[in-house]
Amino acid sequence: MLILSRKPGESIIIDGRITVKILRVEGDVIKVGIEAPTNIPVHRQEVYEEIQKNNQEAMTQTAAGLPHLTAKSAPSKLRTARTQNAPPYVHQP
Repeated sequence: MLILSRKPGESIIIDGRITVKILRVEGDVIKVGIEAPTNIPVHRQEVYEEIQKNNQEAMTQTAAGLPHLTAKSAPSKLRTARTQNAPPYVHQP
């Protein structure tokens, strides 16, 4: 773990793409601003952990709520009309 000391208004850069800036210090609370590309998600730790928990639960749940398709679909009207009017199959050697 890298440990840095920063004052309000100072920043750190991560991977040349993410800027973490100390905005202000109010007692024991530090206001931090984070600038990152939109394709990089940024979450508070407790939110990230909740997302991970929900994703894990979704992967382990069974698909019991989904209907099973057991009946065959009815032939289309076009296909039925063609086969009814078709000449009988004749095998020629």
